[in-house]
Amino acid sequence: ATSVPRRLVPAAARGGGASAAAPAPQISGTAAFVLEDACDAVLYQLSSDTRSPPASVTKIMTALVAAEHSQMTDPVPITVDGSELSAYTDSTVMGLQPGWTLSMRDLLYGLLLPSGADAAIQIAKHVAGSVPAFVQMMNQKAADLGLKNTHFTNAHGLDDPAHYASAHDIAILGSELLRDPELAAIVKTKSYQPDWPGPALENLNLMLDTYSGAIGVKTGFTDQAGQTIVAAAERDGRRIIVSVMGAKTEIYADTSSLLDWAFQQASACTAVGQGTRAAGGG
Repeated sequence: ATSVPRRLVPAAARGGGASAAAPAPQISGTAAFVLEDACDAVLYQLSSDTRSPPASVTKIMTALVAAEHSQMTDPVPITVDGSELSAYTDSTVMGLQPGWTLSMRDLLYGLLLPSGADAAIQIAKHVAGSVPAFVQMMNQKAADLGLKNTHFTNAHGLDDPAHYASAHDIAILGSELLRDPELAAIVKTKSYQPDWPGPALENLNLMLDTYSGAIGVKTGFTDQAGQTIVAAAERDGRRIIVSVMGAKTEIYADTSSLLDWAFQQASACTAVGQGTRAAGGG
């Protein structure tokens, strides 16, 4: 797949109703972005180019690079010890144990549902031979997509001064993930049983349980990042993508209120029709 920069357009320029919309709701997050996905119309932005720690929303890019450079059926010998990683980084893990072999598909579920840092590292090593080489691929894809306020130093999203993204950029990453049918299916799955001796994996994204029409995408949290999210929902043939960064407590309230607000407006795509985005992406 070839990555090309997205050409986003303010909703007012689309002739949709959002330009005359009711004001967007107040949120607890420090940055946000709202996108009507069918025609790449920007409905709302708050400090959307500010560089902030993205936390585990990073794993959206990890999944995109993995899907582009591997097959879902690839067998992956496990060398990462999830319990050890959790003990010394306090990160969420899927629970990998050295000596197992899992499919790339199972690792992607472990990456995106329980937000496994162990899965991120194992995927990086399998795809690129090493984590630094994989991170280079992540940064190249960010450049290819025209994401000017994103830079990665790892595949899992743990805090690092040189690891950052913006609300605009993570919303675009969420949209890109949803263009991949297999990844889109993963992020809206609530529970999944890998082919392994461990338990089923549960999705940490509570939007799937609490918001009508929610289809993903990914949550994150670190002490420095606060709560981060890319949320997507579909209603009445419309898909809205919302990103929020830097929330202290109200991440689901933030995204739900922004999604509600966006769906209450007339479609920003009405003037040009649905499906106007360049075909063939993903």
